[in-house]
Amino acid sequence: MPQESTGAPEPQPVLSPLTAAAVFLVLTIEPGGEDAVRDLLGDVTALQRSVGFRTPGGALQVVAAIGSDAWDRLFAGPRPAGLHPFRELEGPRHRAPATAGDLLFHIRANRMDLCFEYTTQVMARLAGAVRVVDEEHGFRYFDERDLIGFVDGTESPSGSAGVKAGIVDPGDDPDFAGGSYVVIQKYLHDLPAWNAISVEEQERVIGRSKLDDIEMPDDVKPVDSHVALNTVTGPDGEEVKIVRANMPFGHASKGEFGTYYIAYAATPDIIELMLVNMFIGRPPGNTDRILDFSTAVTGSLFFAPPAEFLEDPPDPPSGAGQAAVENVSPGNAPAGDGSLGIGSLKG
Repeated sequence: MPQESTGAPEPQPVLSPLTAAAVFLVLTIEPGGEDAVRDLLGDVTALQRSVGFRTPGGALQVVAAIGSDAWDRLFAGPRPAGLHPFRELEGPRHRAPATAGDLLFHIRANRMDLCFEYTTQVMARLAGAVRVVDEEHGFRYFDERDLIGFVDGTESPSGSAGVKAGIVDPGDDPDFAGGSYVVIQKYLHDLPAWNAISVEEQERVIGRSKLDDIEMPDDVKPVDSHVALNTVTGPDGEEVKIVRANMPFGHASKGEFGTYYIAYAATPDIIELMLVNMFIGRPPGNTDRILDFSTAVTGSLFFAPPAEFLEDPPDPPSGAGQAAVENVSPGNAPAGDGSLGIGSLKG
């Protein structure tokens, strides 16, 4: 959705409506694979048109995003102001791990075959240049519910509110206006434990009614409920939103049931504060009760630049190939402590 009123570059389709299917593909770049990745990123939109044209009405949309470490291997010049490695959270009872990820492809459509075909084309183009960290296939579950039975993403904004929440404003970071920060986490649910508690107790964990998806009044909603701890207000008291595109995933034969959490925001600070509230607690120790039933197993932060950035990117950094080879050892972590100063965070 273009920001016509501000003249900002056109974002990638981060504000697209939820679809029936999605593929979440996370990759790391192998040493020497930077040129192949740059070439593919320049063709993300063209490839979307080519694959999507074959199925009118399939609504294929693709967002490509880049991690902090990969950014300097791919592009010279300035960086997005808020881009940094995902900040691991170690709370009193729960942990949000940080996991590898140089590239994210969020591929969604009304049909899984379109998502699968696009993924196939990406992997053919990047053969030998990347390593697959994770690939999950998301699906619509009844009326936009997750696998624990509640409607997911009810408060995700759209329209102008979605632009404000999800897209970088020119006044905040002119070089990267029209971009969006992306945080992903995979959560695995303990369904036997969840189903062992009553519906009324499940509603207290979430902070909403299960059947009709109505948020509890503030004087009834538990302070450790998921909704309460994910409600964040700004200095003026107005609730601050993020754009959510979560989808269920799972492997029933393995007893694996999960939610793929994916959030877009104009700044990563808001998402990170929500995660601090969940894992560290607000106040500290008052952690999100959903974490007693859902375990985070991945965590990565990316930046999705505007579409025209991908099509006409900055020059590659000088000596990029050699730098990539030298910087792949585990000891060469990015400088800086990456601390928000809240609870126990690992940069």
